[in-house]
Amino acid sequence: MSLDVEQIRWIAHLARLELADDEIDGLARDLNAIVSYMDQLQQLNTDGIEPLAHPLDVKNVFREDVPASSLAVDEALASAPDRRGNYFGVPAVLD
Repeated sequence: MSLDVEQIRWIAHLARLELADDEIDGLARDLNAIVSYMDQLQQLNTDGIEPLAHPLDVKNVFREDVPASSLAVDEALASAPDRRGNYFGVPAVLD
């Protein structure tokens, strides 16, 4: 299957891309190469092959969530450029 110029223009429209005519020619060449490769992959026999989410046996590598004491308010705000009571002072973002 190969894509014609009108199909390329429609794909560009769906992707909200504005392409010049010379860009469409290059994109058509690239997309047709991708579609051709996908056609080759469709010819592979995948009977008996289980689908997988990841090619490697990946496990969760996060540490256990262990409760610990936190910083005191004065220590946490010691280097704050703008301290307002027990909070960080930040500029307003809304009127």
